[in-house]
Amino acid sequence: MSDPDLPVYRGAGPSELRDPLVRQELKRASVWLGLAAAMALVVLLIQPLLIIFGGLVFASMLDGGVRLLGRVLPIGRGWRLLIVVVLTIGFIAGTVYLTGVQVADQFAQLRATLEIQGAKLVGWASEHGFMPGRADVNSIVQQGLGSFGRLTSFVSSAVGAAASLLMVLVIGLFVAMEPRLYERGLQWLVPSDMRGEFAITIDRMAYTMRRLLAGRLLGMLVEGVLIWIMLMLGGVPMALLLGILAGILAFIPNIGAIVTGVLMVAVGFSAGINTGYWAIFTYFLVQNFDGYVVIPMVARRTVDMPPALTLSSQILASTLFGVFGLALADPMVAMIKVALERESELAERGGKADGVPDDPPA
Repeated sequence: MSDPDLPVYRGAGPSELRDPLVRQELKRASVWLGLAAAMALVVLLIQPLLIIFGGLVFASMLDGGVRLLGRVLPIGRGWRLLIVVVLTIGFIAGTVYLTGVQVADQFAQLRATLEIQGAKLVGWASEHGFMPGRADVNSIVQQGLGSFGRLTSFVSSAVGAAASLLMVLVIGLFVAMEPRLYERGLQWLVPSDMRGEFAITIDRMAYTMRRLLAGRLLGMLVEGVLIWIMLMLGGVPMALLLGILAGILAFIPNIGAIVTGVLMVAVGFSAGINTGYWAIFTYFLVQNFDGYVVIPMVARRTVDMPPALTLSSQILASTLFGVFGLALADPMVAMIKVALERESELAERGGKADGVPDDPPA
C-alpha cells in the first residue's frame, strides 16, 4: 500500500511518446535512420537502378525520334513511335543481314590478330626488360584468367547482360509510349507546393537528355563511316568491323576513342608497316575532324560539358558501376548538371515558384 506522503513525479517519462522532447528526438533519429536506410538501398539496388536509368536513356532516344518525325508527319504520337521502332528494327536487321557473315568472319580474324600482336608486344617488352620473362608472363595471364571464373560464370554473365539489355529496351519503350504518365507519377512523389518547380526541372532534364543523345548518335555515325571509308581506302583488314566498333565506342567519349585507336593500330600493323602507318594517320585525321569540326558543332546545339569533367565522371562510373556505368556516365552527369543549375536558379531568385509549365508539343 503506497504512502501518500511520498514524492511522486507526475510528468511524462523518457519512455513515453507523449513527452514533446521524446517526440522531437524520435523525429531526428528517424530522419538519420531513414537516410542511412536509403543509402544502403541505393548501394544494394544499384544495378536495377542503372537498368531503369538506361531505360530512360533509351526512351529519350525514341522520344527524340518521335518529336523529329512530328515535324514532317502531323499524325498521332503512337503512330510516330511505331514508325520509329519499325525503322530502327529494320535498320538493325538490314545491317545484320547485309554484313552479318562478313562481320562474324572479321570478329574471328580480329581476335586472332589481337592475340598475335599482343604476344609480339609482350615478347618485345620482355626482351628489353620492361616486363618479366615469358614464363612469368604466362603465369600472370593464367592467374588473371582464373580470377574471372569458369565457363559457367561467363555464360551467366552473358545471359545476365542480355536480360539487362532486354529490360532496358522494354522500360524505354513503355516510357516512350506515355511519357506524361510517368512525369505525373514523379511529380506525385514530391510535396504539392514544390510540384511546379519540379515539373520545370524534369522538363529541362528531358530536353537536355534528348539533345545530348542526338549529338552522340550523330557523332557515332560520322566517326564510324569515316573510319570505315578511310581504312578501306588504305587496305587495312577488317575495315567494316573496325568502323562499326568505332561507331559504337564513340558513344563513350575519350575512352572509346582510345580503345578504337588501339584496335586500329594493332590491326593495321598486322598487315604491314605502311598499313599500320595509314591506320595511325586515319585515327588522328578522324579524331581531329571529329574533335574540331563535329563535336563543336554538336556541342553548340546540345550539351556543352568540359572534357575533364566528362573523363573524370567516366572513370568514377566505370570504377563504381562497371561497363554499364561507363556507358551511362555522360547522361548521369548531364542530369546532375541540369539539377544543379536549376537549384542555383531557384536560390538566386529566392525560391519563387514559376508555376506549372505548359506541356510542350509532342
